[in-house]
Amino acid sequence: MLEQLKFDEKGLIPAIIQDAASGQVLMMAYMNEESLRRTMETGQTWFYSRSRQELWKKGESSGHIQKVKEIRYDCDQDCLLFQVEQTGAACHTGHYSCFYRNETGEEVLSPAYTLDDVYNSQTGPAILYELYSVIMQRQEQRPEGSYTSYLFNKGLDKILKKVGEESAEVIIAAKNREKSEVIYESADLIYHLLVLLVEQGVQLSEIFTELESRR
Repeated sequence: MLEQLKFDEKGLIPAIIQDAASGQVLMMAYMNEESLRRTMETGQTWFYSRSRQELWKKGESSGHIQKVKEIRYDCDQDCLLFQVEQTGAACHTGHYSCFYRNETGEEVLSPAYTLDDVYNSQTGPAILYELYSVIMQRQEQRPEGSYTSYLFNKGLDKILKKVGEESAEVIIAAKNREKSEVIYESADLIYHLLVLLVEQGVQLSEIFTELESRR
């Protein structure tokens, strides 16, 4: 493929990054031959910074990596399309996609989380995107021994039953005023709800946008 591509006079080629599961365009950046080679070798995206004039790996500081599922190039051989599995937000602003504004400048996608959370993903809601990504993997690959695979194999009725059961467990824990149990059961409920969202093809960004509209 490298021999077919047409890099510009500066040795760069634009790369469009797309969510492999939803088809949503996440970002656009530039690559040179070395960053493309590293991307192909590691299976994670590397780019070339025109301002810093150096290579950079997506998610190296934030943990919001992009696992490459497929690489395509256009008919003119001067633009790349990467289909990826995105962990966390693709945009440094905290939005899942860099293309979150329309022609009037209005935000049509709400931030997935704040900038503080982006750089402190161990304690912020970025874990929701990480779990969502893992659940999508389980849905696609169905590895043996995985509880998530088991839920998908059993189908929607089983997933719905678990969401109902975990909702009841949260209610019981709250009625008993057991804080540790509320935390534990809430985590169970959120996990099973994420499984349901993946099964239904609902993106987390869509939930956040709906919540934003109600604020």
